[in-house]
Amino acid sequence: MPSLFLSRCLPGALLALCAAACGIAPAHADPVTVASVESPGKVLRVALELDGGQPSYRVERLGEPVVGRSRLGFQLRDGRLDRDLAVLAQETRSVDDTWEQPWGERRFIRNHYNELVVHLGERGGARRRLDVVFRVYDDGLGFRYRFPEQPGLREAIIDDELTEFDIVPESTAWWIPAGEPIHYEYLYRRTPLDEVPLAHTPITLRSHDGLHVSIHEAALVDYAGMWLRRIDGQRLRAQLSPAAEGWKVRRTLPFDTPWRTLQISDHAGGLVESSLILNLNEPNKLGDVSWVKPAKYLGVWWSMHLNQETWATGPKHAATTRNTQRYIDFAAAHGFRGVLVEGWNPGWDGDWVGNGNGFDFTRPTPDFDIEALSAYGARKGVHLLGHHETGCAIDHYEDQLGAALDLYARLGVDAVKTGYVCDDGQVERRNPAGGPPLREWHDGQFMAGHHLKVVEEAAARHIAVNAHEPIKDTGLRRSYPNWMSREGARGMEYNAWGQPPNPPEHEVNLVFTRLLAGPMDYTPGIVSLVGRNGQKIPSTLARQLALYVTLYSPLQMAADLPEHYEQHRDAFRFIEDVAVDWDDTRVLDGEVGDYVTIARKDRHSRDWFLGSITDEHGRVLPVSLSFLEPGVRYRAEIYRDGDGADFRTNPFAFVRETREVGSGDTLELKLGPGGGEAVRFTPL
Repeated sequence: MPSLFLSRCLPGALLALCAAACGIAPAHADPVTVASVESPGKVLRVALELDGGQPSYRVERLGEPVVGRSRLGFQLRDGRLDRDLAVLAQETRSVDDTWEQPWGERRFIRNHYNELVVHLGERGGARRRLDVVFRVYDDGLGFRYRFPEQPGLREAIIDDELTEFDIVPESTAWWIPAGEPIHYEYLYRRTPLDEVPLAHTPITLRSHDGLHVSIHEAALVDYAGMWLRRIDGQRLRAQLSPAAEGWKVRRTLPFDTPWRTLQISDHAGGLVESSLILNLNEPNKLGDVSWVKPAKYLGVWWSMHLNQETWATGPKHAATTRNTQRYIDFAAAHGFRGVLVEGWNPGWDGDWVGNGNGFDFTRPTPDFDIEALSAYGARKGVHLLGHHETGCAIDHYEDQLGAALDLYARLGVDAVKTGYVCDDGQVERRNPAGGPPLREWHDGQFMAGHHLKVVEEAAARHIAVNAHEPIKDTGLRRSYPNWMSREGARGMEYNAWGQPPNPPEHEVNLVFTRLLAGPMDYTPGIVSLVGRNGQKIPSTLARQLALYVTLYSPLQMAADLPEHYEQHRDAFRFIEDVAVDWDDTRVLDGEVGDYVTIARKDRHSRDWFLGSITDEHGRVLPVSLSFLEPGVRYRAEIYRDGDGADFRTNPFAFVRETREVGSGDTLELKLGPGGGEAVRFTPL
């Protein structure tokens, strides 16, 4: 009777909408748009559809399709939750506010979006409920699922998430493989999107007409990381990192999933300038975080990658009291706040890779006087940076975590670098039933919980965290500002011993892929340009300086040996001067994998810094200086490739010079193959 009444009284489109909302199957099979939302500037439009009770979404940009009809839903342990659904209710709201980062790429961030919440419920059977939340900005969108509290469903065991991204424009993709042993530490592959098998996020796409899209996630909390599997054509489906027990996620209701994100821009630089990932995270949960200090640091580190010294104790042990004092002296003389020391604690002797149960994080080796060194550094204004390599023995580390962080807090160590060196899928977790340990992935639900526990325990002691071999960044630094940086990509150490070392395009790729997720501790500044056994680093000298501006991290390492900096004093001057905390960031020009030029304004002065890097091809790039303050003349301290500079044949061709410039001027950058340029602009 209700369906007869509707069919006599309502036109076709409205009939379909009401039928879907009322839980009545339409008489035809065409999907019905049951809800939609536009971005504030009407750039993006998202539509939610039901096709016989199966939900999907579509995304248009300025009227043109970007994401075609893409499924939503779950495969739960007790049945699928993606069919026979109806709209129970929906709400919309608009938000336009601005918040201040305690540190970051820019000081103030506008958060301007329209939100749509659609409440879905099953029409029969268990009558389970599921909400879908969309937040739509002019430069992208995020959507997440919400499992509300409901009768008869206390817990959700997720075997698969069925979320899809059906990319409409024919696109090229830059990606790294997921589900492989070395986690995120791969060179980026450039292929047609329809040739991608299984990829990590962020994955960056460029259509043939120049539209740029990045797919990632935000606010990954108590959930498995999302991989993307191509299922046909350009259609990608979420594949969650598995848990040792076989499921992907196990949660008690109510809970929200992470946001699934799409950043969308006409140009590559728009992806970098977007604040979407941060905006989708919760505000600062820690209160006063004035104790979190962006800084540059040195490290007892590179010498081990060169195989000149060792992490293990013995005649070549690097982490000795005397050697560390030498680094502290150098740091104090050149204005560096910290010194990282790896190999300071027991556990490094023997085969520790993936076998970290021998590590002790509460006491030093006999030749490393941590008490005396902390006091020595304090007198010179230099802090030790802590280091906790776990070898992936997670419960063994957590057993000592409180005491280890207490030691650091007492000694004034206010930042710790953590490490998780083992093959992916081999993270060790204690078996609650006894027997052999369970094995987890670096980005599964278990490790998402572990990393957040470390961050919270560190925050309670006013200690910042810089995680290596980490779970991927999803913007949680907004909620936990002591989670300052992380690795999560193929870093500088591969230039010491990697086969091949990182080619010049790799660091350009990082700007438009990995760094869209958040800061990366790439450890730049290898001015010697030589790795282990004389291996040449694919870079010019000037490029190593430009990396401090192009590859963002609030903790930046001067990674080379002190004696190498003494040999290249002209170049080292820029590393001494460059800021690490920014008031504003502008991407002046760039293309994925080819080149990029970025300007950043120091938060604590009126200085601007510019960095530009290129791939294996030399380039001449005219750059407008319109970002400078109008009416002000600046001294430009320029560190550039010299004539004939080439990473293969003439990497040390280098010029340092000064010019007077203003906002109306144009600076011509001449980058050699594998080269770069760095500039400091200081008001006169």
